[in-house]
Amino acid sequence: MIGRSTPRRRATATGALVAASALLAVGLQSQVSTAAPQAKPDPGALSVELSPSQRAELLRDAEAGSSATARALGLGAKEKLVVRDVVKNADGTVHTRYERTYDGLPVLGGDLVVEESPGGAVAEVAKATAAKIAVPSTAAAASKKPSKAAAEGSTAPRKVVWAAGDKPVLAWERVVGGTQEDGTPSELHIVTDAATGEKLAQWEGVHTGTGESMYSGRVSLGTSGSGGSYTMTDANRGNHRTYDLNGGSSGTGTLFSDADDLWGNGSPSNRQTAGVDAHYGAALTWDYYKNVHGRNGIRGDGKAPYSRVHYGNAYVNAFWSDSCFCMTYGDGANNSKPLTSIDVAAHEMTHGLTSNTAGLRYSGESGGLNEATSDIFAAAVEFRANNSSDVGDYLVGEKIDIRGNGTPLRYMDKPSRDGNSKDYWYSGIGSVDVHYSSGPANHFFYLLSEGSGAKTVNGVSYDSPTSDGKPVTGIGIGAAEKIWFKALTEKMTSTTNYAGARTATLSAAADLFGTDSVQHKAVAHAWAAVNVGSRPDDGGGEEPGDNVFENTGDYQIPDPGTVESPITVNRAGNAPSGLKVDVDIVHTYRGDLVIDLVAPDGSTYRLKNSGWDSGDDVRASYTVNASTEAASGTWKLRVQDVYRTDSGYINSWKLTF
Repeated sequence: MIGRSTPRRRATATGALVAASALLAVGLQSQVSTAAPQAKPDPGALSVELSPSQRAELLRDAEAGSSATARALGLGAKEKLVVRDVVKNADGTVHTRYERTYDGLPVLGGDLVVEESPGGAVAEVAKATAAKIAVPSTAAAASKKPSKAAAEGSTAPRKVVWAAGDKPVLAWERVVGGTQEDGTPSELHIVTDAATGEKLAQWEGVHTGTGESMYSGRVSLGTSGSGGSYTMTDANRGNHRTYDLNGGSSGTGTLFSDADDLWGNGSPSNRQTAGVDAHYGAALTWDYYKNVHGRNGIRGDGKAPYSRVHYGNAYVNAFWSDSCFCMTYGDGANNSKPLTSIDVAAHEMTHGLTSNTAGLRYSGESGGLNEATSDIFAAAVEFRANNSSDVGDYLVGEKIDIRGNGTPLRYMDKPSRDGNSKDYWYSGIGSVDVHYSSGPANHFFYLLSEGSGAKTVNGVSYDSPTSDGKPVTGIGIGAAEKIWFKALTEKMTSTTNYAGARTATLSAAADLFGTDSVQHKAVAHAWAAVNVGSRPDDGGGEEPGDNVFENTGDYQIPDPGTVESPITVNRAGNAPSGLKVDVDIVHTYRGDLVIDLVAPDGSTYRLKNSGWDSGDDVRASYTVNASTEAASGTWKLRVQDVYRTDSGYINSWKLTF
């Protein structure tokens, strides 16, 4: 132990660590102003469309500064950041998504998002893992190398660092090709411990989904050519192309061509018809992301994936593949109902968006969130399309009759109606198939958009329950879709679980609408209604007896410096003599911290002093005699870091009256 002349921190073997989220959650750190929250949407929080040259410039700048960013985040000397994506808000805030390497090896579960203020300061960091990486990376340490599988499409094992478990370890990742039970291609990622050979994780790289048939009516298509020679090439949408696989299961297929630029006849007997629906659905999805969210293509680079139809024989599914950067569609039972209309096209193309943003791993709770994201934006695209032959709804696959009884594949208002999906979160839901563990997130989005109870939207009847029997008031799909998109592209990481999705969407709602907004409160209510987190007390009598007020937003603590996290209380009378204050702070040395509770009138109550300590983090309950204070108003948790080097953030805090 090295002594210090000031009462600072304990000496540790781990060195300085950057504050971040807990594993399998999102750490959203932000230093915020103590000014009153905005009641209306802040246009500065909305992303802007970037031209290819603007995006390329931002990516170059981020790559050039990646070493400095790694140092600022406290990463080790062997760690490097590799830029994957960039999002710029209208106010100049930039969110840069990074992959991480360690001693030249890819770090799976090491991705992170850095938010920089318009002035260039790091304001928020979302990390897939907070664990320090220190593993042997030599050939000798990787003795249990798996043999390459013989299946077509399999790849040789690659050495990686697996950081999505309890402790980062050296590992091998291999991708095993083949075919799933329903005929879908398989790209199964398997990660094994390099020292023991133990399997650590596996997930499917081909993301599947289903949708409705070919009933969108007469539509306009983006095609190319002239004078008797046209192709399904949409030059105005990233050169999106649609191909005919002719019943095959590999390759690109044949680009659809036509002499008169009049495509299909609305019947599956005409091979062009499936191509029309897939091409149209891809165009709608492209336009949706560009016009609603300002994203120029699913990678943000202005380049489109391509579509393949007529996959296999009577294949009753559709899928997205990262390896081909494409959407692929089967022709359904008896080759009579191609899975190629609006919601399925949007669902599959959104898998590509997720792969190029949050990268939600396709297994466990993150896999359920991945699937739900595709269902959520499939609904959003369908509503936006405003197609009279296929109206917007909160059903998935409602017209394809994939079950043979006229029912949809999935229901967002009450997911369990399909017989398999889950309505609410529970411990262990991560072991369920991702198409069914998506249920709570789909249910959340429906409740956030439309609210609970019975109602009719576009002629479709819904009746959405809640886990606690309490009502939820919707805020409309327009606000809900913006919250989910911002959370996905700026807050979530590859390991985000349901608790992390709640944190991410609350942070997104705060950015867009303010922490005291109806939208922010609705997000908390909708998550609580699917058993993720607790209800906020809105002071309106909706939840009598609920005396808990909580702020789950993550606030970066300057090193050194001061940050305040607010909670607005709407409650008559004075605060109690035994006001309970629960604090959860992630920090690499708690001895640096001075913590105060600030009452609405500015009075302060000391909760903790700085001083020599032997631990990190602050997870404690304090009791304050605040009986002279009016309960109603904005209370703040003020945290001061009085010494340099160690860092952290307020994870959450709450008041119990």
